[in-house]
Amino acid sequence: MESSGELVAFPLLTTPIESNYRACTIPYRFPSDNPKKPTPTELSWIDLFLNSIPSFRKRAESDETVPDAHIKAEKFAQRYSELLEDFKKDPESHGGPPDCILLCRLREQVLRELGFRDIFKKIKDEENEKAISLFGDVVRLNDAIDDGAKRVENLIRGIFAGNIFDLGSAELAELFSKDGISFLASCQNLVPRPWVIDDLDAFILKWSRKSWKKAVIFVDNCGADIILGILPFARELLRRGTQVVLAANDLPSINDVTYPELVEIISKLKDANGQLAGVDASNLLIANSGNDLPVIDLTSISQELAYLASDADLVILEGMGRGIETNLYAQFKCDSLKIGMVKHPEVAQFLGGRLYDCVFKFNEVLS
Repeated sequence: MESSGELVAFPLLTTPIESNYRACTIPYRFPSDNPKKPTPTELSWIDLFLNSIPSFRKRAESDETVPDAHIKAEKFAQRYSELLEDFKKDPESHGGPPDCILLCRLREQVLRELGFRDIFKKIKDEENEKAISLFGDVVRLNDAIDDGAKRVENLIRGIFAGNIFDLGSAELAELFSKDGISFLASCQNLVPRPWVIDDLDAFILKWSRKSWKKAVIFVDNCGADIILGILPFARELLRRGTQVVLAANDLPSINDVTYPELVEIISKLKDANGQLAGVDASNLLIANSGNDLPVIDLTSISQELAYLASDADLVILEGMGRGIETNLYAQFKCDSLKIGMVKHPEVAQFLGGRLYDCVFKFNEVLS
């Protein structure tokens, strides 16, 4: 479904939304803080965004769709640095005080104003092709696990392994440009359980007792993340009779998968009978979330997604931006799952975990 028209609130948020929901997990400041002085948390996050500028500039320079890309990339680096430095002097500048949504939004605005539409397009396409070629193998390995509980755990580990492909993290962007990241090695090298938030056993127990009617999954990155992590899990839900709605970004942001890209990926993975590696995929729907950032405010989603999601009984937010940084504490009227890897030291510190730790937060709504 294409997205159009004004944005609305996600219908499964606990009401009243005003008092129950805020799209920011980590408080950057408190009411008692001086509005004219940046807090230590604000400063550390501003620095995190400053540190990501070189990798963004590098991607922008190599964007062949933009004339004079190297000059414009330099302008991007300069302008965005200035905005961030302004926040250090006055947190209330540029619509502040800053939070992760505002810092992401300003970065996208500067890129778009300079004519950059999708600076990660080339690497996204390359990673999608690689992951598509591996999809069959990953699915066969999962299908070979007879024990239902072990299979679910393996699928979840696959989501974490896929979620490592994230070029919004300066460290991972660096690692990635060196040698790429092997999906199967990543599955084996996850930090040992218990993870920093670990409700996996409770989820597996619920999985063994219940099939959900409809699941909405807010997806994250291109490549291994969506194709080798989320889609094998979604396929398992389809096999159990669950209708699955995949909600993807309207516009490009970092290496997040967009709605048109996801439509193309699914069409490449389905066979002539509309099956996904032997599983009927007629119950798999793709929705445009209306979002244009690597984080998400669930009070602003497309009407189409709101319509499709209204009768869902499971909501899944995947990835650090959506599942941890903006919606870890979001409350829903149905069962929910927040799943993502911790890829910023600031997030690890806030959660009291390790860098590259895993968050698996399952909330069951007792009907």
